[in-house]
Amino acid sequence: MIQVYPAASRYMADHGWLKSNFSFSFADYYDPSNMSFGPMRVLNDDFVAPLEGFGMHPHREMEIVSIVLTGKLEHRDSLGNHAVTGFGEVQRMSAGTGIYHSEMSASETETLNFLQMWFMPSHAHIHPSYETTEFDVERMKNALLPVVSTQGGENIASIHQDMTIYLSDIDADASVAFRTEPGRNIFFFVIDGEVTLNGEEKLMRRDSARITDVSDLLIQASTDARIMLIDLTGAY
Repeated sequence: MIQVYPAASRYMADHGWLKSNFSFSFADYYDPSNMSFGPMRVLNDDFVAPLEGFGMHPHREMEIVSIVLTGKLEHRDSLGNHAVTGFGEVQRMSAGTGIYHSEMSASETETLNFLQMWFMPSHAHIHPSYETTEFDVERMKNALLPVVSTQGGENIASIHQDMTIYLSDIDADASVAFRTEPGRNIFFFVIDGEVTLNGEEKLMRRDSARITDVSDLLIQASTDARIMLIDLTGAY
């Protein structure tokens, strides 16, 4: 089943310096029917004003992935890590038994837009850790490029969960095929452009789909499109 969630169905929060769109229950938005999709707990599409951001705050027992779309994201944490990331890089933080961190817009002029994602870890009491990785944007061209996975690897961030995050830039009128094992789930998100899934479901900018009991997916772009696909364990 392919269940489409239009961009307009997301909860929108406006704090002035922060404009955020929540795909799942988060903060002041509570919907008991929309708490998670398998181990995926949060997808926030955040727009942060220049030099603003989230000050030091704690987290526990969560895998947190941030993918910058525009601007620069500056990270600091209680482990002593400090990094600035932009598009073409991924940051992964395992909150584990407890960590404090801040996430700030590092640009004086450009709005920071990043996808903040939380995933429940495969097991509890993980030692907190942080990493940044770089990926080759050119390898996204009409292909699904893994940028986060369970095993990690060269240019792929590791994560404590049975899952893989892919990014792709698909040319207008081109298509990309994906196959997963039976029983797994797929979360699909259109960053930009318009695509059709399996010749049936049309998705536009910032629309998403939660896909179950579908092993083969054909992604056809009707315009130049940038997409994210997450292959998730179906065990939850």
